[in-house]
Amino acid sequence: MPLELCLQVAFTGSTDTGKIILELAAKSNLKPVTLELGGKSPFIICEDADVDKAVELAHFALFFNQGQCCCAGSRTFVHERVYDEFIEKAKARALRRVVGDPFRKGVEQGPQIDTEQFEKVLRYIRAGIESNATLECGGDRLGTKGYFVQPTVFSNVMDDMLIAKDEIFGPVQSILKFKDIDEVIRRANNTRYGLAAGVFTKSVETANTLTRALRAGTVWVNCFDVFDAAIPFGGYKMSGIGREKGIYSLHNYLQVKAVVTPLKNPAWL
Repeated sequence: MPLELCLQVAFTGSTDTGKIILELAAKSNLKPVTLELGGKSPFIICEDADVDKAVELAHFALFFNQGQCCCAGSRTFVHERVYDEFIEKAKARALRRVVGDPFRKGVEQGPQIDTEQFEKVLRYIRAGIESNATLECGGDRLGTKGYFVQPTVFSNVMDDMLIAKDEIFGPVQSILKFKDIDEVIRRANNTRYGLAAGVFTKSVETANTLTRALRAGTVWVNCFDVFDAAIPFGGYKMSGIGREKGIYSLHNYLQVKAVVTPLKNPAWL
């Protein structure tokens, strides 16, 4: 159906494309638009975390679906007290990741979706190296055929680096160090995106503080990428408008009408 004939548009994709759709909707019949767009989700590993479990969950949060996931935990914030241990174990886990034909048993990671995305991921990896982030493992294509990228881990990542700011949409884990809760809240929220976030801690108080402070549409505590048809999903800021799933999704397709009529000699007056 031509866009100008639609009564409502729901779009999932990149932020740049979402902007174009919103503009076209305004220029046509001013139709409502809901957008589920990009993200640069923080995954926060607190000092009380079980490091082995945190490494595995952070690995899944980033590398799932070759990193091609809008809510991927692509900024891994790790408390300084467990940072060094986390780095070594995150590197070891990435090196164990099996890359190859995704239809074969035991393979964890397939190719990127196409040439454009493959080249984009490699450009971001080069940008990380050039900005003096520490390349712990990976950093190149795998093999000579197909769009396979080595599982890549960067440590000593700074907030102003491209790999910490832009949505890479690929198997590139950026690990950043933090000292305290107030600092990580400020840094985690210092992004144009706000789709999702993850928190790994044994403390209910810490979890409550972070879930309330993080400006993201979904915050997972001691888990990641957990979805349900009843749980609303959508983002803050440049990560979109509106919510999918749950009763909130129905609001996107409804309008309220007020009907007013005069009543002559109403009985209750």
